[in-house]
Amino acid sequence: MTKEIRNTFKEKIYECDKHVERIETAKSYLNEIFPLTIDVYNNIDAVKSSFIDQLIFRFSKLQDTIGESLFPAVLILAEEDVKRKTFIDILNRLEELDLVERTNWLKLRETRNEIAHEYSQNTDEVVESINDVFEKSSETIRIYRNLKAFCKNKFDLEMS
Repeated sequence: MTKEIRNTFKEKIYECDKHVERIETAKSYLNEIFPLTIDVYNNIDAVKSSFIDQLIFRFSKLQDTIGESLFPAVLILAEEDVKRKTFIDILNRLEELDLVERTNWLKLRETRNEIAHEYSQNTDEVVESINDVFEKSSETIRIYRNLKAFCKNKFDLEMS
């Protein structure tokens, strides 16, 4: 395993750590209003609204970085060829390693995609999507931390 691969992986870990930190900060400021209701959503102040935006943005970025960078990187660190593997192939292999449940990740990804494309005038749908992100962000963070711990132990990587 080259030093370059290890360094790139560590950079992505650092990036994910920042996303997790920001998600947890946003959730700590928002905890008192969740689960969000339509009435609360319609009367939310600018500060809480910005924390909701932060939660959504960081949840999406964490999902992207894990799926697009860390999942393939784990297999590269394990010296497996990922060049010809589809995302589902990579996900299946990670499931074999007990790092993620494929169906669970796909559901989390669906939540990410729904909120990323949420421009609905339907407040019910918006509130439901935000509640999903608030709830499922914990599961995404858990998957990330398990992945990070696995790599630290398996590949003897020094990380924060």
